[in-house]
Amino acid sequence: MYQILKKFLSTKWSKPPLCEKDLRIEFRARYHNFRLLLNSNKRVLEAIARIEQALRDKHPFGMPFVRTNCTTISVEVFRMIKNLEELAPGRYKGLHTKFDEIQHILNKLLSHKKPVRDEKFVFPLSSINRDKADLVGAKMANLGEIKSRLDVTVPDGFAISSAAYQKYIGHSNLQEEIDRRFQTVAGNHIAKLSQLSTEVQELIVQSEIPDDIVQAIMEACFRLGEGKEKEVRVALRSSALGEDTAGRTFAGQYHSELNVGPGNIIQAYKKIIASKYSLQAIAYRMNRGLRDDDFDMCVGCTVMIDAESGGVTYSRNPMDIQDNSIHISAVWGLPKPVVDGSVACDHFVLSRQKPMSVISQEIKSKESRFKCFPQEGQCGIELLKEKRNMPSIDQRQAVLLAKLAVMLENYYDSPQNIEWAISNDGTIYILQCRPMQQMEKAARTSTEKIARPKRENVMIQGGIAVSPGFASGTVFQLKGGSDMIKFPEGGILVTTQALPKWAPLLNRAAALVTEQGSVAGHLATVARELGVPALFSVSDVMNLLRNGDQITVDTDASIIYEGRVKAPLMDSMVKKDIIEESPVYNTLKETSLYVVPLNLLDPESLEFTPMNCRTLHDITRFIHEKSVLEMFNFGREHGSSERASKRLVHHAPMKWRVLNLDDGFREVVDGKYVKIDLIASIPMLALWDGIVAIPWEGPPPVDGKGFMSVMFQATTNRSLNFDQRSPYANQNYFMISKNFCNFTTKLGVHFSTVETVVGDLSDENYISFQFKGGGADYDRRIKRLAFLRDILEENGFSVDIKEDNLIARLENQEKDFMREKLNILGYLTIHTRQLDMIMSNSSKVYYYRSKIRKDIRDIVRSQRSESESIQ
Repeated sequence: MYQILKKFLSTKWSKPPLCEKDLRIEFRARYHNFRLLLNSNKRVLEAIARIEQALRDKHPFGMPFVRTNCTTISVEVFRMIKNLEELAPGRYKGLHTKFDEIQHILNKLLSHKKPVRDEKFVFPLSSINRDKADLVGAKMANLGEIKSRLDVTVPDGFAISSAAYQKYIGHSNLQEEIDRRFQTVAGNHIAKLSQLSTEVQELIVQSEIPDDIVQAIMEACFRLGEGKEKEVRVALRSSALGEDTAGRTFAGQYHSELNVGPGNIIQAYKKIIASKYSLQAIAYRMNRGLRDDDFDMCVGCTVMIDAESGGVTYSRNPMDIQDNSIHISAVWGLPKPVVDGSVACDHFVLSRQKPMSVISQEIKSKESRFKCFPQEGQCGIELLKEKRNMPSIDQRQAVLLAKLAVMLENYYDSPQNIEWAISNDGTIYILQCRPMQQMEKAARTSTEKIARPKRENVMIQGGIAVSPGFASGTVFQLKGGSDMIKFPEGGILVTTQALPKWAPLLNRAAALVTEQGSVAGHLATVARELGVPALFSVSDVMNLLRNGDQITVDTDASIIYEGRVKAPLMDSMVKKDIIEESPVYNTLKETSLYVVPLNLLDPESLEFTPMNCRTLHDITRFIHEKSVLEMFNFGREHGSSERASKRLVHHAPMKWRVLNLDDGFREVVDGKYVKIDLIASIPMLALWDGIVAIPWEGPPPVDGKGFMSVMFQATTNRSLNFDQRSPYANQNYFMISKNFCNFTTKLGVHFSTVETVVGDLSDENYISFQFKGGGADYDRRIKRLAFLRDILEENGFSVDIKEDNLIARLENQEKDFMREKLNILGYLTIHTRQLDMIMSNSSKVYYYRSKIRKDIRDIVRSQRSESESIQ
């Protein structure tokens, strides 16, 4: 009665029949939308896989990676919704509502820019304290703080604010263009990032600054020069938000401009802004998992100091948290050579016990000094004669610097890294003050000359440990910027100068060894932050080591061993993971909650509806399932024999139906049946070869416990409804074209699908396999999935299991390789049925595992032999 009524109603209200020509046109349009939908589905799953891998591997990535993948997924899911609407107009209206809800949440997570609380473009240094760090950056906020609160001598100046930066970078859609370019290079490839860095910096320098910002800067510069006999010269330094904070110094990652006159201050400001996108700054943020949006580039502008000497003071030993002695590195002239690691510098160690005194000093030969010349914008190296072997500061000045360091440490209640300069009249100016990181593990330093000890495996002994650790690897000598793109993962970076521009390589380096540099250098600071063992000031190391040498660096003992030496106490020396729980990682983790999880697992469940989609993956799964159903229904809806599925004529058990989407048959097939030799679909034939390769022995013998488990499930689990009606129930469907196949099978309570594209273009090839269900209890079903997972992973598939649902994927391989894997899936589809019932019997599990592995080897061997004979 139900069937009669259904037939009557469908006839009464069905659409007027279309002629065969119109049917072909409409089906072709449907197939076009179906193919577009499948392409989008593939891109969504690829992007989801990239997100899952990033969360799992914890390799460095930046916000462009997060935005690129989230945008890709959102765009492709939206396209899938539109394609499904073309396949089934008006049937799935709730999808747009759920998509909009999820997209609104994602937009909020990805748009976390805080509004500026003060719109001023310029702040005089006298008006700044650390409460204004969010307006002018920590560097200038700290200078203003110690100037006003501690009466410490600081060069006069002003700060150009984050409000100025935001207006400048937002002018003429400059930030949008920068973001667009970064989304084209979302990885961590040095060569691509270097090219991108150059392009973006040039884009910023060539752009126009709004007139009101220019006016504010020039007025502040004019006020700075009032009352001065000579035209004021200034130093412009970065003071980005988030810079010079605990654990995130950005040491040496941004640009500075020295000896700048009023006529060039705007161009110099542009260069500082542009340096936010220097290669080293990009890599630093990426390696630390920092969001680009969090670092507005404020700029500090201070009067130049004609320095007699300069340097860096650490208020405690950076290499030993137990050592409270004060360490000073000093040179003649400006302190730039100290921080960029380009020359040898004097080193003083002072006790903080009163009265303070120098307890050790090491005076190096200083062949030159860095100074500014009378001509605007000109700074450079001046050779030294009489002073080269003299101390750059005397003991009285060292004690004064130590007292300043202790005072600043006490004020900030944490160890401090202080950059300073002493003018010709002996005045000490503080140029920078920021938190200092101390290492928990003490490291010994040695200034002994390089020696070759009697122990055979010791190659080099000496140098200065600037970052503790013990690491083995292959020597890679870095002689210039062009070598950076060749640096291997896990290599030992060996170079002459400890320049900050080498910082982008540290995340890939096992250790760092240089001929020059000191513990106070910017590169040393970044190495400590990233946990990379570093040994500096190793004389002639570029000649003593060769590219390709296998060595071990022990910075604690200042020794380089030949070969790979097992590290002592490895558990205490594990390189710290700074990506996990970083802002970028957390952003990806938060957004992934609305993208990655798959909650809609059972297409036949009453909960398989648009309103139950909680993630973009759910929407993708729903659309994919319904699109396959709509394609199958087309022939039935229009009464078209040509477009309805056909019964496959074969000698294998079970019923098999085939729907030809386009060119899946070798010729036009009339009637209800199709023979296997008329199938032209490459992936279907590969699956079929696996299905019929080895006859199925039938269900495995079930013990009493297994039988009772099935009976109990059948009576208690409503989802195991053996009588429920479904287009897939107890039948097997192939939906095919020449290079495409969607194979769906439901045998009782076992449900699986294979979707695949196999052709000559390996980049387009993929296999997606899903397996679900079983009649046994949950524990046995899960064991069966683990059993399947092991076999699939042995054969190259990536596999994910959630509850009693298994999803496996393989992609981007050449045609013969993909056909071989489809043979295996065809075999597994038949031969893993009902294995869940014996999963608690270890001997039977062992038997079937051994049998399946042997069968797969035989199938693969047979197919390869057949292919070779054809060739």
